[in-house]
Amino acid sequence: MERRTIEIASRRNDRIKIGIIPGHFATNHSHVNYYVDVGSIKRRYKMAKEAAKDFSLDYADTPVDTIICLEDTQVIGAFLAEQLSESSRHSVNAGHEINVITPELNSNNQMIFRDNTQNMIWNKNVLLLISSASTGWTIGRCIECLTYYSGNLVGVASLFSAIEGTNGITIKTLFHNEDLPDYTTSLPSDCPMCRDKKKVDAIINDHGYSKI
Repeated sequence: MERRTIEIASRRNDRIKIGIIPGHFATNHSHVNYYVDVGSIKRRYKMAKEAAKDFSLDYADTPVDTIICLEDTQVIGAFLAEQLSESSRHSVNAGHEINVITPELNSNNQMIFRDNTQNMIWNKNVLLLISSASTGWTIGRCIECLTYYSGNLVGVASLFSAIEGTNGITIKTLFHNEDLPDYTTSLPSDCPMCRDKKKVDAIINDHGYSKI
């Protein structure tokens, strides 16, 4: 499958790149016709820092107290907190402390925060950082969590997004579905590839893929 990988650079910053693989892929809530590999951005120091710089421009005028990192985006989140809080920058967050945290999942697959981290959410301005948004399902779960802990969601940043926004929040992204020719996402019950009896190539999640 790796031989089919196509590398594309971000229109915003050509030093940031992802790999895409055409095929039939299943997530836990949708089927897509491309596997979008954003792993290099999350795991390579230089690329993660470039991504953080780009996102910091999007949120320079947005008060941010806490960055919630989903789907292994903690490295980027730490760099983003550094960029936003740089004292030398013209940013409303210059010189401020910014928390960088990740929720846990309980036995019911709900996002939770322990007692010792809830003070970083309660009545705080929260920026959500996610690796991929294809349907908005994961973002919706996080919004439910923030509502429970009285957090104020001020923005969503995604490395790749197939949607413009969700729940009234615009998603800032490095790569959009316009960067992928004929990208489609559908519910498993409505998947045209399944109707055509095309075999699923792999199961995918935020960690990577497993071939079937």
